[in-house]
Amino acid sequence: MNILAVESSCDETAVALVADGRKVLTDCIASQVELHRIYGGVVPEIASRKHIEAIYALADQALIKAGMTRRDIDAIAVTYAPGLIGAVLVGVNFAKAAALALNKPLIPVHHIRGHIAANYLAYPDLKPPFLCLVVSGGHTMIVDVRDYTDMEILGTTLDDAAGECFDKVGRVLGMPYPGGAALDRAAQLGDETRYVLPRSKPGSNPYDMSFSGLKTATLNLIHHAQQVGEVIDTNSLCAAFCGAVSDTLVPRIVAAMKQTGRRALAVAGGVAANSRIRKDILETAQGLGGQVYLPPLHLCGDNAAMIGAQAYFEYLSGNIADMQLNAYATKSILGERV
Repeated sequence: MNILAVESSCDETAVALVADGRKVLTDCIASQVELHRIYGGVVPEIASRKHIEAIYALADQALIKAGMTRRDIDAIAVTYAPGLIGAVLVGVNFAKAAALALNKPLIPVHHIRGHIAANYLAYPDLKPPFLCLVVSGGHTMIVDVRDYTDMEILGTTLDDAAGECFDKVGRVLGMPYPGGAALDRAAQLGDETRYVLPRSKPGSNPYDMSFSGLKTATLNLIHHAQQVGEVIDTNSLCAAFCGAVSDTLVPRIVAAMKQTGRRALAVAGGVAANSRIRKDILETAQGLGGQVYLPPLHLCGDNAAMIGAQAYFEYLSGNIADMQLNAYATKSILGERV
């Protein structure tokens, strides 16, 4: 089954063709990073307009690269939630028009389910059940993937997402957008023991997380140094910050693996590209006898191939939308069928 998938939830316009949820035929991405870099972050209105400009030509480009025509498409898939509402609407409206014009099924895909499904592309033998640590710019959660469309959230951040904190700290340190990638590179050159940063343990759920205190402590440290004329060891502060985030994530993953008995652990989302987090998760989970699935870097960020992968399993479960499909800025990964 050949699925044309569309992703436009933030600042990447992406169109891919995916076969049977496991094989990427082509994955085309029009990045807006350079455009938003001058603002230090994504400007929603600009992102939406650029999606409109790029999406039609990108779909044609995807077909050409795959050596396919519109007649070879069996279904249309699209990210319908969550994300910047104007950006998501561009993708949803394009997908609805394509499905109507081609008389093909329209498959709605939750963006975070797509991130999890990126592992199916990198590891064709991976099948549920398994645990997945989702760490992206807007979400941080531990998910028990019981089946391809049956999931349970074991724990989540109660405030800021890890990725949002990476970008905010990077921006205050004067690093180019996206701050998380630049911060990771700097951290590899630093001494994390030079600065002491907090690790939060919020609430009664042992799997829940909090990153707002860590973010505030780091920003206060930077601002205080600026006010008194102290020189910040940027590399070491970045290393300490990465260590604090990892120390928040890894123990909870270990506890979840022990409680559920799962021995397969996948990681998903843009922050899954962070070298420190990848290293700590790999070493710790393997120490427990678990199998770790870390997607390659090009599948960690937003892309349409992951949407096409999850769409296949949504289709098999009967999750098909009609022309009333709407876009949503927020929606649970466990959300009802649309």
